[in-house]
Amino acid sequence: MPGLLGFLPWILYAVIATGDEWRWGAITGLVIALVLVALDRRAGKTWDMMVIETSAALFFACLTVLSLAAPHSPLTPYGPALVNVWLAGTAWGSMAIRRPFTLGIARTMAPKEVWETPQFYRVNAVITAVWAVAFTIAAISLTIVLNVSPHATTLVIAIKVLSFVLPAVFTAWYPKHVRRALAR
Repeated sequence: MPGLLGFLPWILYAVIATGDEWRWGAITGLVIALVLVALDRRAGKTWDMMVIETSAALFFACLTVLSLAAPHSPLTPYGPALVNVWLAGTAWGSMAIRRPFTLGIARTMAPKEVWETPQFYRVNAVITAVWAVAFTIAAISLTIVLNVSPHATTLVIAIKVLSFVLPAVFTAWYPKHVRRALAR
């Protein structure tokens, strides 16, 4: 799935910053996000095709500054939750302005004739909403887990993985499901 490459900075941060050291995760996320944005722009992608990458660059720039300026910030243990708060905000924000973040990604995979159809928009609105819900649930779950049991690493990792895998599976399945339903 081509759109999942945009999540690479977030995934690497989730892997690297699992311990108490969030600086290296933030720096890695920032570098990867900037590389993806530069490569995508060089390849001719428009900004709406790289919402997640651009959002990652902004988030990791802020997090890098914070993690370097205040390495022992009280926010440190909540890094995984902050990621999901930001991603949920990105997804819900894109829905609020009626530009679901998956639209630009989907345009790279769909014929131009369908881009302006209500069905194309609807499919992407549903997919973006699923991502938004997953990120919101993960943000809440991680905040609770990290507050109650900060060393429950296995549970934290499980929440992180599920918050990406479940919506990714839905993203792959849903357009095919809609096409089959419309073909009947």
